[in-house]
Amino acid sequence: MASIGRIARAIPRQTVHCSFRSCTAQTILWLPLHHLRSYCQPSPIPAKTTSRGSTRSYSTTMANVPADTFRLPLDVKPTHYDIMIKTDLKEEVFEGVVKIDLQVQRETSSIVVNVVDLEILNTTLHSEASQCGHSEMTRLFDAKSERGTFHFPTALPSGSKATFSVNFSGKLTDSMMGYYKSSFQKDGVSTSYSLTQFEPTSARRAFPCLDEPLLKATFAITMISRADTVNLSNMPIISEKIYNAEETDDKDEALTMLLSRLTLHTEDNKKEEWKITRFMSTPPMSTYLVAYANGQFAYLESSYKSPLSGVVRPLRVYSTPDVIHQAKYALEIKAKVLPYYEQIFDIEYPLPKLDTLVGLITGRTSAFLLDPDRVDVATRKRVTVFQSHEVAHMWFGDITTMEWWDYLYLNEEVIVVGMIYPEWKVDSEFISENLNDALDLDAKLSSHPIEVHCPDANQINQIFDSLSYAKAASVLRMLSNFVGQDRFLKGVSIYLKKHLYANTITKDLWMGISEATGMDVPKMMDNWITKIGFPILSVTETEGAIHVRQDRFLETGPADSKDNQTIWTVPLVILTVDEAGNVMIDKSAVLDTREASFRVDTRRPFKLNAGTYGVYRVLYSDERLAQIASEAAKGDNIFSLNDRIGLVHDSMALAKSGHATVSSALTVVDISREEREFLVWDAISRNLSLLVSTWWENEEIVRRLDEFRCSLFTPLVKRLGYEYTPSDSADVSQLRTRAIEQAASAGDSTVITELQGRFAHYMETGNDSNIPADLFRTTIITAVKHGGRAEYDFAKSLYENPATSPSASISAMHAMCASNDTSCIDDTFSYVLNKVRNQDIIYFFMGLQRNFRTRRSSATFMLDNFSEASLCNMSTQQDYERIQAFFKDKDTSRYNIALSQTLDTLRASMAWIERSTPDITEWLDKRSVT
Repeated sequence: MASIGRIARAIPRQTVHCSFRSCTAQTILWLPLHHLRSYCQPSPIPAKTTSRGSTRSYSTTMANVPADTFRLPLDVKPTHYDIMIKTDLKEEVFEGVVKIDLQVQRETSSIVVNVVDLEILNTTLHSEASQCGHSEMTRLFDAKSERGTFHFPTALPSGSKATFSVNFSGKLTDSMMGYYKSSFQKDGVSTSYSLTQFEPTSARRAFPCLDEPLLKATFAITMISRADTVNLSNMPIISEKIYNAEETDDKDEALTMLLSRLTLHTEDNKKEEWKITRFMSTPPMSTYLVAYANGQFAYLESSYKSPLSGVVRPLRVYSTPDVIHQAKYALEIKAKVLPYYEQIFDIEYPLPKLDTLVGLITGRTSAFLLDPDRVDVATRKRVTVFQSHEVAHMWFGDITTMEWWDYLYLNEEVIVVGMIYPEWKVDSEFISENLNDALDLDAKLSSHPIEVHCPDANQINQIFDSLSYAKAASVLRMLSNFVGQDRFLKGVSIYLKKHLYANTITKDLWMGISEATGMDVPKMMDNWITKIGFPILSVTETEGAIHVRQDRFLETGPADSKDNQTIWTVPLVILTVDEAGNVMIDKSAVLDTREASFRVDTRRPFKLNAGTYGVYRVLYSDERLAQIASEAAKGDNIFSLNDRIGLVHDSMALAKSGHATVSSALTVVDISREEREFLVWDAISRNLSLLVSTWWENEEIVRRLDEFRCSLFTPLVKRLGYEYTPSDSADVSQLRTRAIEQAASAGDSTVITELQGRFAHYMETGNDSNIPADLFRTTIITAVKHGGRAEYDFAKSLYENPATSPSASISAMHAMCASNDTSCIDDTFSYVLNKVRNQDIIYFFMGLQRNFRTRRSSATFMLDNFSEASLCNMSTQQDYERIQAFFKDKDTSRYNIALSQTLDTLRASMAWIERSTPDITEWLDKRSVT
């Protein structure tokens, strides 16, 4: 229900994945405390004592931590919040009053709320039972648990009602948490606006509250701001008027109390006008979904008609005026997806309107804004997916909310993009974008379950990673394929309807799907959700049968017995071919023991995990793998697009872990050189980029791998050319883009010269029409990489120009990091320290890591200048020891998972290099001979 402010997590706090894959497809683990200079501000509330709450029961999947150490006690439950916020954008401060209606669950003489980075002023408590109020209270604050405890002399009796009011103030910082500020350029002047980001636990930074998802309540928001600004919140406006002290409504005690404290007029500016905007009360929802904003916003408006009720609802996209024209496409997508979601869930959208606010933050605006004059396929797809994703949260997460952050994955949802744009092959793209990402991260010893025990709210950011999102979505996709999509969606609808405006745990979803399918869903799914890791299925062939064994898959090789305890219920989905050449898929075959045999005619083609829906890797003999690859190279006759994508990813992952050889994976790629589908080439490019990035310090292997890349991608460039036409399919456009990108990255001189010429024309004339939008990023990076000061300065000017689109701005950042000119590199390091916007530092760091000339120096730079940063692209024991030493004396409690994942990745890379260098060299030698 957060109809504004719920902006997509384009950059998760822990994990950033490379969106430009010409250099590396590895994950950069970015630890959260100070990746922005002001990310975590020290709390002004002194740490004194901690109040203890009630003990709760949890399903524990990690180390047991007493829940009452960090969870709020259940003595009182909020039922309604009246929140009054006065925003002063000029002074960059806010102040307000929150009035919380409470239901007393058991007798108590204290109230515990979450609060951090706020100055607490007046507090009052009124008890309906005793008809008395308390203004004198003992206050105790604990900065670590971000809680304030307020003790009062007379206990509140169980079953009674009370109202707790707090007067508070705070600063609008650029922290991107709580209630914060951003800015845009208006007539050459920086103009501020404010907005909220409360997920997961930052509502407490904006107003004192009971900041846990279980504690739902209704919210009535009142905003006070300068008259020339726009106020936004979750619900429609019910009244808005200019403030007049003589017309104050004395019946509204809380508002009167707030207004009495405000300095709305000064001697210097007696004519300055303020306005009061009141919003309709929300349905019951969690605090992290509350949203509001204030600034000089513009909007585009549309509507959609509910297919369930026929009600027409207004839709708006708000943004700053300078970029509002780029929001048209996001608005169109929102209008398209809402009817689909209503039909899928059989639940009408519950609010009278739906607004999206696009904040001026590069990573987020690139997920919502699209320059109508420079439209590329990748940006169009990104905007579509993110807008669809955020709309889906209106049902998954907003109407029905996880009980606690252990069940974060219950916020994930069905994305309908594939229904709107079937030509985009969204289900096939999912394999590379989500499934493979999840498997890569889950292959580490330091992995965590999807349902991760997380009693401390301060640790929640750690689980906002590919395991909580990509693996969760992958497991649900596997279940949907196994039971059938129609029955799966019916079960989801049952689940949502039974828990409207309520909180849920995993078993609630399983019960809904079990009801729709008649299957024992918990039996199949529990280990996928509550256990770490996933299996590798080793296939041994016998006459007329295959023998399949499951073991935990680790990127470092076969798991020890202590790490190999889980037995998963694995849907094998076996593809076979009959005597007539017809493809048959058996979904009934399930492996729920360590090993078992299944009847398969091994004289003909076969494959496990048909469609690549399973969350596992499959290991065949080298001979069988080559046979499957050869058959897959023939196209869709037997093995589908999904099968071919999965085959490429599996072969390289198995090579990295040592279960197979790199030469076998390279052979699969070589056999696939006649492939026509972009998404298979996308998988190939990701995995070849990973090889090059891993062996980055071995110049000879990199040179020869680049020659191999050129042999694959240059013919595609010659066939497809550099020009894009309206008649091109999305597949053709993306394949052209990827082929040129890979050929340029691998050093093809013809491609590099072509891109340099187009960029030179842009620099000379200011006209970028010779650079297709789809090629802009590759072109600018290539030009700066192989150019000098002029190209570098031009890229910097694009980044600094407020009119540059979000996508082009990100491209310019990457380009500034791609230079091979020493003076330009030095300038980039200085620029990051002194001029780069906080939210953009991550892009510069990613770019510097992709540049082999700056990879190690940028690691040193980041560790020297930023309190917490961690690097996965290093490759030596010295790197490993340095990272360990750097973090040895630091409090890593907020990012210990990410740090462990970083070290695991480094260990795996070192082992891979040591094990496979001779194998790669031998394969390249044989290829050069032939």
